[in-house]
Amino acid sequence: MMEWTDRHCRYFLRQLSHHSLLYTEMVTTAALLHGDPGRLLQFDPAEHPVALQLGGSEPDALAESARLGEAHGYDEINLNLGCPSSRVQSGRFGACLMAEPERVAACVTAMTRAVAVPVSVKTRIGIDAQDTYEHLYRFVDRIAQAGCLTFIVHARKAILKGLSPRENRSIPPLRYEYVYRLKQDFPELEIILNGGVTSLDDAVARLAQVDGVMLGREAYHNPWLLADVDERFFNDSRSQPTRSGVMLRMLPYIERELQAGAELKHITRHMLGLFQGVPGARVWRRQLSQYGPVAGAGTEVVLAALEAVAEVSARDNATAGILHHHA
Repeated sequence: MMEWTDRHCRYFLRQLSHHSLLYTEMVTTAALLHGDPGRLLQFDPAEHPVALQLGGSEPDALAESARLGEAHGYDEINLNLGCPSSRVQSGRFGACLMAEPERVAACVTAMTRAVAVPVSVKTRIGIDAQDTYEHLYRFVDRIAQAGCLTFIVHARKAILKGLSPRENRSIPPLRYEYVYRLKQDFPELEIILNGGVTSLDDAVARLAQVDGVMLGREAYHNPWLLADVDERFFNDSRSQPTRSGVMLRMLPYIERELQAGAELKHITRHMLGLFQGVPGARVWRRQLSQYGPVAGAGTEVVLAALEAVAEVSARDNATAGILHHHA
């Protein structure tokens, strides 16, 4: 989810669900310790609960980065052991670290000692030829001994040579049974399933076997999926948002960010899928994509896009009424 789940995206998703735990895009220890941590770790208090995801392989650097995350107010620190990209591998972090359980254990120990907030790990079920359940069991057992109590498991292995990150999200088969066995073998651990879940009904079915479900790209491309999460999973029956209501609540945030120097396109690019599957989806995407990048664009672009969607919806409803009358 690199360059996707930035702070603008998370603030937007928070308008759809008050309770879902949101994750940052992966931030490397090198970027944090040698760059501008204030900018990289910035987030709005409305985003809580929110977890900081780190990429790295040096225990001291991860411990210091975790401390920075805790000091900035993050609710959880997550270590990424799932990303298969060649760029990440060359930095010796991400999925390739599954081949080095002792190093990962040292990293987790350093992180858990450095902070009071929970430290979690996001991992694959294996890499390359190291793809048996026994490999996964030994890996999780070792990392749990180091102090990690929460594992988010992408139920595919990663093939580090020969497949792109995109291909690694679809070509290796999903092995949900591995994740289910983990929960059976480690009942004291929190096991969260990731990969291939595209509906809340599917998530409900998976929750019979595990403690949680992580939604990634599906929630990004079809964010309205999150609108039912609070009622179905957190027993919060507050009135559900409407799509236009979500966008109207975003306007003060957009105004504030524009005044601070942000460009509209960097905020609205995360909202293109809001009307997916309903009348007006295409005009919504077109309006934001065409006018959002224009220099000086402001909230008037969003309001005009909402108006265009309303016109399409009214036209469709009128047509449906005519058809119904003739029927």
